[in-house]
Amino acid sequence: MGDTKDGSSIAAQRAQTDLDTSTPHIGFWGRLFGQQPANTQINDDALAVSAVGTKDMLLNIRNMHEMRVDDVAIPTADITSVPDDATLDEVVAAFRQSANSRLPVFSETLDNPLGLVHLKDIALNYGFGGNGKFDLKAIIRPLIYVPPSMPLGALLQKMQSERVHMALVIDEYGGVEGLVTLEDLIEEIVGEIEDEHDIEEAQLWSEEAPEVFIAQARAPLDEFEEAAGVDLLPDDLDEEVDTLGGLVFMLIGRVPSRGECIRDGHGHEFEVIDADARRIKSLRVRLNAKRPIGQAAE
Repeated sequence: MGDTKDGSSIAAQRAQTDLDTSTPHIGFWGRLFGQQPANTQINDDALAVSAVGTKDMLLNIRNMHEMRVDDVAIPTADITSVPDDATLDEVVAAFRQSANSRLPVFSETLDNPLGLVHLKDIALNYGFGGNGKFDLKAIIRPLIYVPPSMPLGALLQKMQSERVHMALVIDEYGGVEGLVTLEDLIEEIVGEIEDEHDIEEAQLWSEEAPEVFIAQARAPLDEFEEAAGVDLLPDDLDEEVDTLGGLVFMLIGRVPSRGECIRDGHGHEFEVIDADARRIKSLRVRLNAKRPIGQAAE
């Protein structure tokens, strides 16, 4: 019996030693939320940054269960899609125009969707010197169809389980109301994901045409006014609004939806290119060319 106790004690000590010295396994979500092994040494600054980021992401995850699909969906007017009888050149042109890696495929109208086409399938089957007969229908992949009222958390779980990264939002009459991608959902958790196709961070606005600008909502209002030669606010409100997005919010008293167009008292138009339920992201600003120079909005 003594030998047994000694053997058990030694085994228990070894097990405890292994637990004390081994590095705990931390999966993807553990790394995402900043969890660290107990014996990992990190400095105070890194810990503070991790804590702030973790708090924000946990709050965003909680908000996802309160937000609906139609809060983040791209409106139908902004969806780039291709018909099932499109040629290879037409499909390539659509990918080039949208800078997306997946596009919905439809028959006759977008309200009759068939699935999606992936840029990788185009490249592997018809790129890199391939010369086979193009058949778009043969490479259509399935996508998800969801109602606008579905919670974002439920859609994220559905995308993960079905391994499909794109969903079309279908209204009560069976028509397509919008589109949501997995990237849209991830951005609700971790914030904006910039890639090589996005507008450079330093470029807050660009002139699309005379008196028409594409601008980020966070662009400083005073700097934009100076560059565009316009005064968008009366003097008594200059200290209250700092950005273009703040100006639009002040004009209507709420966060506008994508595609919405807001006009001020002097005929300047602000078209919302991108926004979610919490903030405006980008705008198309059309200045009234007939405005008096230096005239402010009411």
